[in-house]
This record gives sequence, structure tokens and C-alpha cells, in this order.
Amino acid sequence: MTREITAEDDRALAELRYRIRHFLRDGDAVARAAGLEPQQYQLLLMIRGLPQGEEATIRTLAERLALRHHSAVGLIDRLEARGFVHRNRGRDDRRQVLVSLLPRGERILEKVARRRIDELHSYGRELASAIEKLLQRAGSSSNGNRRNKILKRKVRGNRE
Repeated sequence: MTREITAEDDRALAELRYRIRHFLRDGDAVARAAGLEPQQYQLLLMIRGLPQGEEATIRTLAERLALRHHSAVGLIDRLEARGFVHRNRGRDDRRQVLVSLLPRGERILEKVARRRIDELHSYGRELASAIEKLLQRAGSSSNGNRRNKILKRKVRGNRE
């Protein structure tokens, strides 16, 4: 059964959006201060931060950045011209283009990522709190029965 969205729900969503927007805006400013456009930083981060076992193909990077293939190619072109990344053909499938970080790209990514992680240490609690508040609000109504079952299992488990 769905419940009506309350003013408190709206406040929780607004707070979350506010925190996310500030985190993203501040990240853009840090990237620009390091001499990168925000999407360039994001692409460098995606290359190094792909899930284990995934290759940094143009298709994968475009998907992870929510870009069209040709937009990702243009972004990679600009980063390659600056000496941050390098393209190679896939060994098994020559149609695939793999993108890797060059030492210069590693250094600038390290610089920006370090600042972003430091900021998360300072402001991450507010972001996490906004998410937690929203999840609690959602869980208190639509998942009430499920949460009660989980709590009962935990209580039972503590008794055993």
C-alpha cells in the first residue's frame, strides 16, 4: 500500500538534492582549479575506478559517464592531446579501443581525487545523513512490514 508524500518527505528529498548539488559543484571547482574540465576529471576517474575485470573501452566509458559514443571520443581526444590518456586496440578484438591512463593523467587524477576525498571526510556526514533520513522516511511507510520482519529476526537471533 502506498502512502501519500508528506511535506517531510519533500524536505528530505530537497535536502538530499541540495547536498548532492553542492558536492558536485565543489568537485567541478576542484577539477577546474587543477586545469581539468569536470567531465575530463570524471573520465580519468572512471578509467581508474572501473569495477575489477572491466576494461576501459570507449563504449564502457561512455556508458559509465552517460555520454554518447562520439561525445566520449571527443573527450578522450582532448585528454590524449594533453598527454593524460593513451588509446590502444584490443588484443583479442581489434575493433575495441582501450583507454589507459598515462603517468601525467595518474598524477592529476591523484591530486583532484585526494582533495575530493578530504572534502568527503569533512562534509560526507551531512550527505550520508540526508540519505539516511530519506531512507528512514521511505522505510517507515512502504517497507514497514518488511522492516518489522527483519527486526523480529534480529531479536530472535539475539535470544539464541
